[in-house]
Amino acid sequence: MSFAILLAVLGSAFLHALWNALIKTGTSRLGAMIILSIGEVPIGLAVASLRPLPAPEVWKWVLMAGCAHFFYKFFLTYAYERGDLSRVYPIARGAAPLIVALAGSVLLNDHLTLHEFAGIAILGCGILLMAQGIFSNGENRKMLPFALGSACATATYTMLDGTGARVAGDAIAYVAWVFVADGTFFASGMLLYKGLDILPRNGRAWGTGMLAAAASYGAYGVSVWAMTRAPIAVVAAVRETSILFAVMIGWLAFSEKMTRGKALAAFVIVSGVVLTRI
Repeated sequence: MSFAILLAVLGSAFLHALWNALIKTGTSRLGAMIILSIGEVPIGLAVASLRPLPAPEVWKWVLMAGCAHFFYKFFLTYAYERGDLSRVYPIARGAAPLIVALAGSVLLNDHLTLHEFAGIAILGCGILLMAQGIFSNGENRKMLPFALGSACATATYTMLDGTGARVAGDAIAYVAWVFVADGTFFASGMLLYKGLDILPRNGRAWGTGMLAAAASYGAYGVSVWAMTRAPIAVVAAVRETSILFAVMIGWLAFSEKMTRGKALAAFVIVSGVVLTRI
């Protein structure tokens, strides 16, 4: 992975932490996620209108990725209903790189070196250390199945998106159409399930949701593009440094505690990122 791609993926990580924090600011996490999903559709269509239509063989990847994103959002939303940003986010994101690395070595054509595998493993351990407070601090453990479900969905769409963008040969167009599918599936599915009353009625919630949608597109687009230029598992691992940004946002914006355990986990995470670059 080149230095330029590394910086791009780190920028993507910040945007990912930002839109998750924006979802947490609302009184209704599900309502905020639906607004974000609604906002994804016009963003995707606007970008797609500037690119050629994907080839027929690309659409199956778009639809599969849209389904995987639906489950990712579903599990993440209900996890945030039950836990803090600095706990849900590490668990939800932390297991994904390890799943991608193990599955990718079998299902994908990426060839990782020993130190890249070690870096991914260390990075995953650091993120899991960040989440240990759910057991030691008596926090709500009901969020755990939802956070782990989100991690499985994250690993699934990571592999689908990386492969789909490579098949498409145009990461920008691919991301745009996945955004359309993702936003349509989640917004329509949740509105049918919960009804229109779940939608917030104030303008601030809609403004925040649309800002989160824009940040989500930036985070998603950059990471998928990077997966066409570097091994998928390495990109997925470096992107998980978003946990550092999430913890800082949680500390500064939500007054969540910055403990020694979190500081140690942050150091381990950075060490894993450095190792993937050697």
